[in-house]
Amino acid sequence: MADEVSVREEAGIRGAGVAGRRPAMPSPPPDASRRHLLAATAAAGLGLLTACGPSSSRADSAPKASPPGGSPASASPSVGSGTPGPSGSAAAPPSARPTKRRRPELPRGGRELFPRYRLVGFCGLPGAAALGRLGTGDPEQRAAQAEKVAHSYAAGREPLPVLELLATVANATAGPDGAYRSRTPAATIGRFHRLARNRRALLLLNIQPGRASVLGEVKALRDWLVHPDVGIALDPEWEMGSGEVPGDTYGHTDGHELTKVARYLSGLVREHDLPEKPLVFHQVATSVVGDQSALRPQPGVALIKSADGIGSPGLKRGTWQQLVKDLPDGLHTGFKLFYEEDAKGSRLMTPKEVLALRPRPEYVMYE
Repeated sequence: MADEVSVREEAGIRGAGVAGRRPAMPSPPPDASRRHLLAATAAAGLGLLTACGPSSSRADSAPKASPPGGSPASASPSVGSGTPGPSGSAAAPPSARPTKRRRPELPRGGRELFPRYRLVGFCGLPGAAALGRLGTGDPEQRAAQAEKVAHSYAAGREPLPVLELLATVANATAGPDGAYRSRTPAATIGRFHRLARNRRALLLLNIQPGRASVLGEVKALRDWLVHPDVGIALDPEWEMGSGEVPGDTYGHTDGHELTKVARYLSGLVREHDLPEKPLVFHQVATSVVGDQSALRPQPGVALIKSADGIGSPGLKRGTWQQLVKDLPDGLHTGFKLFYEEDAKGSRLMTPKEVLALRPRPEYVMYE
């Protein structure tokens, strides 16, 4: 274990906070710390890929939400058409029979995620390799690879591929509004939404809020969230308080804030008759999510706690055991793997090893 800890510290691995510490990390040089690398990558300009500061509404580029059932509603007869009824009111023509409206479903059928499906996918942002596998190579090929990996985790469930796209990215610089975050343009989100829809996959919009309001960032994505195949993933490690800068310290959220986000999503589900919507929150250390007992499940929302953290299989199992201890009722579990960083000085865990964790993860994400 001592060797594993030393490897983790030399690599600047985030899992050092698993015991509940809230580490400030100014000492390692930027190129030796993944946290500094990610923040610097975002600040250096995802170029045309992100828009710094306040973002205009996605309504101009977001696809219009399909009516329940995913197809245009049948046109209703015009007022005054048809044959007058006994009372003088117009009656529908005999040939116009009401059609039963099909309720919106998940990409591969049904309206509930669990226990039918196991979610497996990639995270990232195109053009930013440091932010995850989804940001490298051809997106179509990455989506196909995610499908293949998902099948290796089926284990008695139906695999449901996931594309977790960073929609709000934490920055090491304040930006014009002082929020220390950039928003991914609607055109990029739209491209990945179409890709997810073509692959019958879920699109998760990941939020690294910086100093911006988490709920505010979620609401800014409303035009996407009204679709039945779009959910939210929160990265509270990057949720900064006043005076904090992304990359220097772990961020923080709590059960009350997570419940507010879940309640907002539940309202969208109810308003648009949507299938169950995933709300993932990635947690790298016990300190990152406080007052977890205040977390309240909401109708139509599947809450998923995803264990974050880089390291060897032994270290990752230790992180898992810390984070799933005393798990609140109604909370599902997820597990994050890192293709490159987990393998530095060690190796990547196999699907068999991940599925041997208890409780068995219901969402597996590769970064």
